[in-house]
Amino acid sequence: MKIAVYTIALNEEKFVERWFNSVREEADLVLIADTGSTDRTVEIAKSLGIEVHSIAVRPWRFDVARNVSLALIPEDVDYCIQLDMDEVLRPGWRAELEKALEAGATRPRYEYIWSWNSNGTPAYEFSGSKIHSRFGYVWKHAIHELPTADRIQEVYFETKIVMEHHPDSAKSRSQYLPLLELDAKENPHDDRSAFYLAREYYFQGRPAESIVEFKRYLALASSWWPPERATAMRFLAKLEPESTEVWLRLAIDQAPGRREALVDLANHFHLQQMWQESLLFAELALAITEKPLDYACEADPWGFLPYDLAAIANHNLQEPTKALRYGSKALELATPEHAERLENNLAFYVS
Repeated sequence: MKIAVYTIALNEEKFVERWFNSVREEADLVLIADTGSTDRTVEIAKSLGIEVHSIAVRPWRFDVARNVSLALIPEDVDYCIQLDMDEVLRPGWRAELEKALEAGATRPRYEYIWSWNSNGTPAYEFSGSKIHSRFGYVWKHAIHELPTADRIQEVYFETKIVMEHHPDSAKSRSQYLPLLELDAKENPHDDRSAFYLAREYYFQGRPAESIVEFKRYLALASSWWPPERATAMRFLAKLEPESTEVWLRLAIDQAPGRREALVDLANHFHLQQMWQESLLFAELALAITEKPLDYACEADPWGFLPYDLAAIANHNLQEPTKALRYGSKALELATPEHAERLENNLAFYVS
């Protein structure tokens, strides 16, 4: 079996060595397609023994760059791992890919930790899809690109591989919106393009455009995945505060068995001081005990928040024993920035 780890890079000198050290013992080939670095990225990479190619993509788009980097990988490679410079692999991944190869998999899946709590525990994690067979895949989308099966029958395989994301907070998002607008223009019937554009409008503080695009997304025939549709409705609940409850109830109906919208609605009633309703939806969320491993699954509903909401609601409903029980669990799951408040709450419930 041969495995290649590949990526594109631009001014990543502070990440090159960490990135390389996470794969050097288990990869057969480590390849960087440098897109015009002006720092020491190329120098450091070559000194470590990494195969470096200089490429130019103008005008810039991620899918073209990814496909160029993929084309540089030799034909006899079995699996390709697209590992960004701000990502690392935990040791032991090669043995997992050997199992995948024996099973005839073209798309091994893995655990992807995208963000972290302040205490160092995983916050947002889901099943990743950037490991693929050498042939039969092409990268699509100008941004938020992904490898897409090209005239092959995909075979998935669940592995125990863990990929960690440690982002550079100093990096600009300035190129995101123009590329997302381009992608939506190129793919007007693609639900993924519409969803990401609507979300970026929200992040950029352009609510009117975000509302239009989220509603366009929901109307698309290709928009079929319930968890993502529910996420769009949850965004609309924030964007149209006069219809918050309506959108959140629609989100709950859209994707039953998930915590996100239930916790949002519990918090909505908490802000309205409607304690019975807040408790109801917090407890409905807590009754869901199987955490889905997809990118629509968010961290807060699986942390202290639903327990905290249930504790506060029970306190206001004159149920001190229940408030104490839920408050204790909230403190147990607390991240450092919330610990002091939850400790004070718990002492108050005790008294």
